[in-house]
Amino acid sequence: MLAVFFMGTFAVLESNAQELGLRFGNVNGNNVALDGVFSLGEFSRVHGDLSFGGGGVGLDLLWNPIYRPIPDTEFNYYLGFGPSVFLGEPFLLGAAGEIGAEYQFPDIPLIVGLDWRPYFMLVETTFFDAGGFGLNVRWRLN
Repeated sequence: MLAVFFMGTFAVLESNAQELGLRFGNVNGNNVALDGVFSLGEFSRVHGDLSFGGGGVGLDLLWNPIYRPIPDTEFNYYLGFGPSVFLGEPFLLGAAGEIGAEYQFPDIPLIVGLDWRPYFMLVETTFFDAGGFGLNVRWRLN
């Protein structure tokens, strides 16, 4: 498990992520994840998580086509969706949605956010999990 953590950290650092941190809460059946954000433009981004801690490793790669500021604040809101996979017993493959809000501190490169991430798994078993609430703490790299 420790090797997967370090490999995931190295992969995120080498991928030119704009934000890097941790997500706490339900993440694909696990309880903590490496959390990275990769910009696709001013109002679109990819939000990726490499999770561990629940008998396997999970990967969520969510496209946030809606990423907008809340006027006159340092808050942004976002909506997205994408694939989700859990490499453990059982193997799970499905999709996740995401809706959240985050605060960008104006004087330090820190971002704190809350989101809800429901899962619909199709393979190896089919089920819906609406309990994917999480706290994101990320460091803005640029």
